[in-house]
Amino acid sequence: MRLYFYRTPAWLRRCFPKRIWRIDTQEPVLYLTFDDGPHPTATPFVLDTLARFDCKATFFCIGQNVLRYPALYRRILEEGHQVGNHTHRHLNGWKTDDQDYVADIKEAAACIRSGLFRPPYGRLRSTQAKAVLAALSVPFSATHQGRIVMWDLLSGDFDTRLSGADCFSICKKRLRPGSIIVMHDSEKAWPRLSVALPLLIEHALGEGYTFKAM
Repeated sequence: MRLYFYRTPAWLRRCFPKRIWRIDTQEPVLYLTFDDGPHPTATPFVLDTLARFDCKATFFCIGQNVLRYPALYRRILEEGHQVGNHTHRHLNGWKTDDQDYVADIKEAAACIRSGLFRPPYGRLRSTQAKAVLAALSVPFSATHQGRIVMWDLLSGDFDTRLSGADCFSICKKRLRPGSIIVMHDSEKAWPRLSVALPLLIEHALGEGYTFKAM
């Protein structure tokens, strides 16, 4: 049984109004985001695909993976994409002590210089959220504020029960201006990502959308 929403429901967004679920715009703009990288196969494919269609995106990176693949991380930045903190060890906030969780995010922040944060699995407690925002608002500029970025549309590319065509169909049916779309440049998602991403971008561009970074 599927235990997640493809489109984040309005009641959930209302429960956490300070988190960013969608960009409020009527302009035909979409925000592609990629979680869990860098990955030696998936991330180069994503970057090549984005370059081919002249699109920008945001990569929520795991600190350990940034340290493991620093050249890939530099490539993300050099090609004009945005990055965000996705913890250092992909921790589940619901299963982690607040102090340990924030310490892990600060460890990731040493190599991911961004005020953007996305919690793995979308799971963090309100006490953690407050501490994360405080931790990420300080280091980068006097005017910078940390932001917790969630999503409007989940592609399902992590779900091994789906095909790449399924993931494309899920997104195609639910696109709307300002959507923040989650995909994964990860080992697990690769079989579906490799099919769905170019189909999604080509379709959306054909419908008049553009893709921007956060």
